[in-house]
Amino acid sequence: MASKKKSSGGSKKKSGGRKYSKKAGEEVRTEMHHMRSGKHKVKNRKQAIAIGLSKARKKGAKVPKKKSSGRKS
Repeated sequence: MASKKKSSGGSKKKSGGRKYSKKAGEEVRTEMHHMRSGKHKVKNRKQAIAIGLSKARKKGAKVPKKKSSGRKS
């Protein structure tokens, strides 16, 4: 009887490398530091991360595209 080879899992696509560049991580870290020290008037941590990623995008760092808002009309 011929034995079939079992495929290992599904056909998951592996991304090569980092999703965010190191420079983008540094920008986010800096914004978090400013938030904690009270230099920026952000309400929560998500806002600080968004500001850091936005600054990284402007500087040309590797950052994924913005997620669109969940609102549909």
